[in-house]
Amino acid sequence: MTGPPAAGGSGEPSRGPGHRAFLAIWGGQVVSLVGTSMTRFALLVWAWETTGRATAPSLLLFFGIGAAVLFSPLAGVLVDRFDRKRMMIVSDLGAGLATVALVVLMAAGRLELWHVYVLAAVGGAFETFQFPAYSAAVTLLLPGRHYARAGGLVSMAQSGSMILGPPLAGALLPLTGYLPILLIDLATFLVAVGTLALVRVPAPPASAAGAGVVGGLVRQMAYGFRYIAERRGLLGLQLLLAGANFLLVFGVVLRAPFVLARSGGDELALGQVMAAAGAGGALGGLVLAAWGGPARRMRGVLGGLVLSSVGNLVLGLGRGVAAWAVGGFLYPFFLTLTNGLNQAIWQSKVEPDVQGRVFATRRLIAQATLLPAMLVAGPLADRVFEPAMAAGGGLAGPLGGVAGTGPGAGMGLLVAAAAVLALAVTLGGSASRTVRRVEEDLPDHAAFR
Repeated sequence: MTGPPAAGGSGEPSRGPGHRAFLAIWGGQVVSLVGTSMTRFALLVWAWETTGRATAPSLLLFFGIGAAVLFSPLAGVLVDRFDRKRMMIVSDLGAGLATVALVVLMAAGRLELWHVYVLAAVGGAFETFQFPAYSAAVTLLLPGRHYARAGGLVSMAQSGSMILGPPLAGALLPLTGYLPILLIDLATFLVAVGTLALVRVPAPPASAAGAGVVGGLVRQMAYGFRYIAERRGLLGLQLLLAGANFLLVFGVVLRAPFVLARSGGDELALGQVMAAAGAGGALGGLVLAAWGGPARRMRGVLGGLVLSSVGNLVLGLGRGVAAWAVGGFLYPFFLTLTNGLNQAIWQSKVEPDVQGRVFATRRLIAQATLLPAMLVAGPLADRVFEPAMAAGGGLAGPLGGVAGTGPGAGMGLLVAAAAVLALAVTLGGSASRTVRRVEEDLPDHAAFR
């Protein structure tokens, strides 16, 4: 297993054409992600203000991820079959078209909640192609010793967009309304597509695993499942992450309505908390990009999950913007480290010419576990935990001193309880030798450099 550069060696990625192409793609995605983050923030606020219930924002996330789950197997096949750069362009253009539809409906004064749900699903379907194509392209552009560093940069871009996106959108909303934010998002899509058009991504080398992919479309779509199931270490790792993510996503789904409810609808407070989350993710990515991670990446994966759970616990039980910001910072900081190191493990173990299928399957499994959480988080908060933690509610007496009472307290308690369960799942998964030793027991692919 190739780890980070040895002491005294160069800690920087090589400056060849692949490195320059990676940085060009990364830069375009940074710009696009800021616009996307602004739009998502604006739509979350719009859904909350339209309904006043936590269910609407959670359903907005549900439809976007639900479409991604449905289209993931097809996306994996197409990414492996066609040029990966073109698939990324298709992904950006398709998501951009969904934003165009939002602009048209909003400008005409005809935007309704169901429109937003449908267009979130359309955008999610196209964005499904982005992850496997982007991940497989990184594998081809950079040497293996820099996979974790690249994962850190990618995570830093994704989380860092939240530093600018939500506060900027929150500041613009009272001045301009929603429409200019959507137009900014469209401009950033064009930047991402233009950057991709200027670079070259090489074709993956052929492998025995790739040659073994035969049969019709359905069989090829199922290949990723077979590949993972045949490698117990990767299967165990994926199931551990899926279980933890199911519980940790309660904090993501409920963060916006929780902060808005606890702060009396203060959009600036929400922007500050989401900016702190973005800063956590960005700093985590920066640390990983500079450091490269521990020699045994699984230790970083497991430790990151533990500390991510602690972050959500702080968020749910916190009182005031400062505490929410601390919890919001800790969760993505450590989750970014976890995701970057996990990505590097998969990139080094899975042959490049089948990474589209396998990585799409990974994303399907991960997101499929998120869907039930997104479906139940809002109703649980609205119908069970919020009434229970209201003044005079059934849980307000015994737990009011821990989570507080009144609007938002039930959501905070739910986030905290899920974080405790995520911590238990992680500790239980770390007891598995198969999971702990996946790097040692599973060989790197032949193209790993």
